[in-house]
Amino acid sequence: MGNSMLSILYKGFGGNPAKNVSSRPAVVNIGALFTFESTIGRVAKIAIEEAVKDVNSNSSILHGTKLALTMQDSNCSGFFGMVGALQFMETDIVAIIGPQSSVVAQIISHVANELQVPLLSFGASDPTLSSLQFPFFVRTRQSDLYQMTAVAEVVDYYGWKDVIAIFIDDDYGRNGVSALDDKLAERRCRISYKQGISPGSEVNRGDIMDLLIKVALMESRIIVLHVNPDSGFMVFSVAQYLGMMGNGFVWIATDWLSSVLDSAAPLPSETMDSIQGVLVLRQHTPYSDRKKAFFSRWKKLTGGSLGLHSYGLSAYDSVWLLAHAIDAFFNQGGVISFSNDSRLQSALGDNLHLEAMNIFDDGNLLLQSILQSNLVGLTGPIKFNSDRSLILPAYDIINVVGTGFRRIGYWSNYSGLSVVAPETLYAMPPNHSSANQQLYSVIWPGETLSKPRGWVFPNNGKQLKIGVPNRASYRAFVSRVRGTDMFKGFCIDVFTAAVNLLPYAVPYRFVPFGNGLENPSYTELVNMITTGDFDAAVGDIAIVTNRTKIVDFTQPYASSGLVVVVPLKKKNSGAWAFLQPFSRNMWIVSACFFLLIGTVVWILEHRTNDEFRGPPKKQLITILWFSLSTMFFAHRENIVSTLGRMVLIIWLFVVLIINSSYTASLTSILTVQLLSSPIKGFESLKMSEELIGYQVGSFAEHYLEELGISRSRLVALGSPDEYALALQRGPEKGGVAAIVDELPYVELFLSSQCKFRVVGQEFTKSGWGFAFPRDSPLAIDMSTAILQLSENGDLQRIHDKWLIRSTCSLETTEIESDQLQLKSFWGLFLICGIACFFALFIYFVQIMQQSCRTAPSESISAGPNNSISGRVRRLLSLMDEKVDHSNSGSKRRKVERSLSENSKDSELDLLRFVLTVALGVNFTLYTTAPKLTAFATLYVLDT
Repeated sequence: MGNSMLSILYKGFGGNPAKNVSSRPAVVNIGALFTFESTIGRVAKIAIEEAVKDVNSNSSILHGTKLALTMQDSNCSGFFGMVGALQFMETDIVAIIGPQSSVVAQIISHVANELQVPLLSFGASDPTLSSLQFPFFVRTRQSDLYQMTAVAEVVDYYGWKDVIAIFIDDDYGRNGVSALDDKLAERRCRISYKQGISPGSEVNRGDIMDLLIKVALMESRIIVLHVNPDSGFMVFSVAQYLGMMGNGFVWIATDWLSSVLDSAAPLPSETMDSIQGVLVLRQHTPYSDRKKAFFSRWKKLTGGSLGLHSYGLSAYDSVWLLAHAIDAFFNQGGVISFSNDSRLQSALGDNLHLEAMNIFDDGNLLLQSILQSNLVGLTGPIKFNSDRSLILPAYDIINVVGTGFRRIGYWSNYSGLSVVAPETLYAMPPNHSSANQQLYSVIWPGETLSKPRGWVFPNNGKQLKIGVPNRASYRAFVSRVRGTDMFKGFCIDVFTAAVNLLPYAVPYRFVPFGNGLENPSYTELVNMITTGDFDAAVGDIAIVTNRTKIVDFTQPYASSGLVVVVPLKKKNSGAWAFLQPFSRNMWIVSACFFLLIGTVVWILEHRTNDEFRGPPKKQLITILWFSLSTMFFAHRENIVSTLGRMVLIIWLFVVLIINSSYTASLTSILTVQLLSSPIKGFESLKMSEELIGYQVGSFAEHYLEELGISRSRLVALGSPDEYALALQRGPEKGGVAAIVDELPYVELFLSSQCKFRVVGQEFTKSGWGFAFPRDSPLAIDMSTAILQLSENGDLQRIHDKWLIRSTCSLETTEIESDQLQLKSFWGLFLICGIACFFALFIYFVQIMQQSCRTAPSESISAGPNNSISGRVRRLLSLMDEKVDHSNSGSKRRKVERSLSENSKDSELDLLRFVLTVALGVNFTLYTTAPKLTAFATLYVLDT
């Protein structure tokens, strides 16, 4: 790539290039400090030298000023790094590229602070290198804080919870693992074990073997390796020897391994064999034509003997970043000048010859120019955010396979895990939802595509201590076998069946909790898991809110909600039982509507129907009679108006529904034995002041107190016999009015106690589950096993084995039902009322029209004395006026009587004919239907 291309690639700061050109020096001294003979240093050395050449050959950057580069080898030593930095200060260095080591950076950052020389590190990733403590330290690479965030998200993506961390025991390793611990905790994961490796050359294979043997005996199989290349490959070699690179293990290496894979490939076959299936992180650098061209140039420079990794790209970009910052520094009037620090001379004397060390006078101005940079390099955008970190952190996630590796996805701080390149996602809204997280399939250690479970039971012979409640009552659920530490019961059988479905062996032993004389406190049992006394708890343990805050429960294997049990008394129907089907409001509204319908029909029929006319007393009786007779469909009055018929049809439909409902309810009251209780459910129990019983050890006590029930009202009961005795006595004789308990216990209690019943509905919804420590992977696997038991029917068979009991003979008796309320019929009444309204409205419109037609002639005769009262009297007179339809009515009635008589004669003839043919007897002598029917009946009985 030529200089012209590089000048386009690195777009510097704005401003007039010719400004202050005359004041610019011919040469600006910069330093580079790193370990030459290291995986990072070998590549960084060439990259920095090439970058300096490119900058010096491009006159558009520094406008004639050249960079003079001086390199010092820190030799991976904080001491030698400090010495090299001090030597730089004697040669008027304006900035230092490096170091690569976080340990060296921690030391020489103090020197940079004192002498105000910016330090641009392309490799020190320690997240604790704070800009507040070291203001002149500038990281040109992503901090390990982001790399550890990526590791934590990978762990969470695969559903693992426990991680083992092996790290190099220096600032780089310790602080990186500390960041990992914090990021895992944010996702409810944790580092269950961490162990450091000596950073010096004195670490040997025996030390590594001792470390990995400890790891092999632990539960977690997820191992994060944050070390340097020498110790890292030794760890993999020993792990392969111990069989820890096979099925079930997961190894995640930080970017130290990717730098080796990128720069030293191909690695020896034995080395590649020891890292098969490992997941590796590598800082992401977006693809570009410029980057591709530089890779081609690199191959020519190195002859293919040395690959280019992301650290080399960062080192190259650091030089260009510094060049643009120096150019901006000059454009802002900066002058390269140094002054002696009088404190060094007065405090340390002349023996150390420190008087040659000078302070860069305008170091702060150059530092601000660096931090305000905004350009595009080979690693992507180079811009700093408010905490001096590079924007848009991203990593490639690669999987070592065969003789190389394959990328399975990306991680970015913008959208998390994805198979799409981060630069594509930047154009979209950020999306960190779990559904959006995605990676390609992985070939895990052992050459398997199945995701490792991530944990096993330790190989140290330790058994799980499982706490089991030693109950005194309801022993069908869980009970201790006398004289042993064995348990039996419904809950125990469910647990055993679920464990047998797990794809691995679970060593455990039951430990009784409680004295067996009374039911223990289940809350205390659950709390003992958090203290480490128990590794799990098995039994009839209700899943409630307070317990889920401290432990993890499995999928519920039995439903369990609180219900109210009360004693029930037989209820006699009594002399006034016929009033019970309807509520008082229902009776009142029904009576009002009967009168309303009678009145409306009278209004609609009064003008045209003689049966609704006559003296006022007769009309009032007609209204009352008609209203009540519709109740039995026995009204005799003919309805002649269309509006009246419409209202009557709708009302008869309403009466049909009311009659049917009344009849059904009254039949139930008079024929079915009813049981009654003053307590109808939990709300009525709460409003009363009666005593309430609960089971000893149950969560019901605390729950009832939370619902506002006084502690003085609660009575602890320990067995079904105590339940029955307390309910029979009642609160008047020292007993209780009701018992609140979980549904499974109540069902077992009522299977043999027929005098009591559940009233109301369950007022809590919960279930029984097995309790494990927080984030226990065994809880997840046991939940899956319980679901399998439910699906294949084994759970129901276990339930039937332990909990099916003989039922009471009175089980068919019913609890008192509620009266029929007005709310069940208001729709019918509304329809009927609307029909009455519209019928009356149409009727009065017709009357008004007729009144208007007769008004002109009457108004002429009335003259000016026409008044409102006169109009009202005329309207009432018109409503009371008889409309004569007598002729047509009488004719119609005659025709109806004739048709009726003819119909009766034809029906009698048909009946005679049928009986004669069927019985072979002559019935023609019988002239009426009653006689004919009676004789035919007697004949059949005698025959």
